[in-house]
Amino acid sequence: MFSWLEKNPFFFAVAVFILIAYAGVVEILPDFANRARPVEGTKPYTVLQLAGKHVYIKESCNACHSQMIRPFKSETDRYGMYSLSGEYAYDRPHLWGSKRTGPDLWRVGNYRTSDWHENHMKDPTSVVPGSIMPAYKHIFDKNADIETAYAEAYTIKKVFNVPYDTEGMPKLGSFEDASKQARTEAAEIIAQMKDESIKTAFERGEIKEIVALIAYLNSLK
Repeated sequence: MFSWLEKNPFFFAVAVFILIAYAGVVEILPDFANRARPVEGTKPYTVLQLAGKHVYIKESCNACHSQMIRPFKSETDRYGMYSLSGEYAYDRPHLWGSKRTGPDLWRVGNYRTSDWHENHMKDPTSVVPGSIMPAYKHIFDKNADIETAYAEAYTIKKVFNVPYDTEGMPKLGSFEDASKQARTEAAEIIAQMKDESIKTAFERGEIKEIVALIAYLNSLK
């Protein structure tokens, strides 16, 4: 058989390709599956954080900021531990990005505060002199879309078996339950903010987009 393959280079090449492909599948796929499993401590986003992620996408923050720290010393020195695939297990869609007009934000929750984000979104140059980022004052006026965020969380729980409502994971329950939890989270963030209009709106039962966005950014650790 081997002598026949040697005399027929086309079939020999096909046989070699099949052998290498099979070996690659056997070697790579099991490890790939293990690495894709959630890292210990990784949790799905809460409803408020999801609402903030929607604001992040809507305002195209991912066009200038990546969310993937590469395993290079220059990046780990600046941003922290390099990203692991299992950290994105519940990230749908992931926002790795491909351009860094601004810094990577994957671990921004480790070194920025709610108060810092408030000032940065209202007037970037007040905290980063020379920043070319535009101000996002309009998100201080618009209400966060909690209903859509809840609908997404409920959908991915049912379709992808995301472990909401399990021990140690965010609670989802009914929309009323999720809304109460969102208000509890929002209250903690607003207590650290200075903008009185945000506080007044919250007393009226409103959660502004800036609050949801801060909740999302604070979760990136």
